[in-house]
Amino acid sequence: MEHEGRHALVTGGGTGIGLDIAQALAEAGANVTITGRNLNRLEDAATAHPRLHPLQMDVSDEASVRDGIAAAARARGPVAICVANAGIAEPLAFADIDMSHWRRIMATNLDGVFVTVQAAMATLGPGDWGRMIAISSIAGVRGLKGALAYTASKHGVIGLMRGLSEEYMRANITFNALCPGYVDTPIVARNAEYIAARRGISVDEARAYLAGGNRHKTLLDVAEITGAAMWLCSDSARSVNGQMIQIAGGQVS
Repeated sequence: MEHEGRHALVTGGGTGIGLDIAQALAEAGANVTITGRNLNRLEDAATAHPRLHPLQMDVSDEASVRDGIAAAARARGPVAICVANAGIAEPLAFADIDMSHWRRIMATNLDGVFVTVQAAMATLGPGDWGRMIAISSIAGVRGLKGALAYTASKHGVIGLMRGLSEEYMRANITFNALCPGYVDTPIVARNAEYIAARRGISVDEARAYLAGGNRHKTLLDVAEITGAAMWLCSDSARSVNGQMIQIAGGQVS
C-alpha cells in the first residue's frame, strides 16, 4: 500500500495502458481519478476497484481539463500522481495532412499533456511530493513513417517533461516520459484493421507488421508499461527525473 492516502489521476484511464496503470495504483492504495470522454466506459472501468473514480474530461478542451482536475482535487485531495496518458494515433501521409488533422493530433497529444500536468501541479503546495508521468512513444524518439503529426506531438511531450524537470529540479516532484513501442491495446487493434483494409492483407498479418516495429518483433504487453510507471512512482525512483524510458524490446536510439 505504498500510495495509501494519495490521489492519482490518469487521463485516458478507461481502457488500455491508462486503465491498467490506474488499477495498479488503486491496488497500491491510491484513490485514482480516471478520465476520458466516454463516461459509460469510465463507469464500467471503475467497477473493477472501489478506489477508481470516473471523471468525464476531454484533454483537448482546456476548460474541461482545468475544471475537471480542480473538482477531482476538491473531492480527493491534491493530485500527487499524474499520468498523462490520453492520446490519439491517426496515420496519414505527409502530403495529405491538413491543419485540421495537425491541430486535432496536437490538441490531444501535446496540448492535452501540457494542460493536464499544469492543472495537476496547481493542486500541489510548496514542498509537496509528486510524480508526473507522460506516456509518449518510440515515435517521440525516432521518426515514424506515415504519422508525422503523431511523431511531432510525441517528440513534444518528451521536450515538455525534460523542461519541467529542469524548472522544478529542487522540488520534491519528478517528471518523466515513458516511450512504449507497439503495445497490444485497442489502439493497435484499430490500426491493424486500418492497415489490413488499406493493404489488402489479413488482420493477423497487419498485427505482425506492427509487431515488427518493436526491436524484438513482438507486441508489448500492457503490464510492461504499468510496471515501469509504478517504478517511477516509487520512492526508489526519486532520483529518476527528466528521463525518456524506452520500452520497445531493444535499443531504439
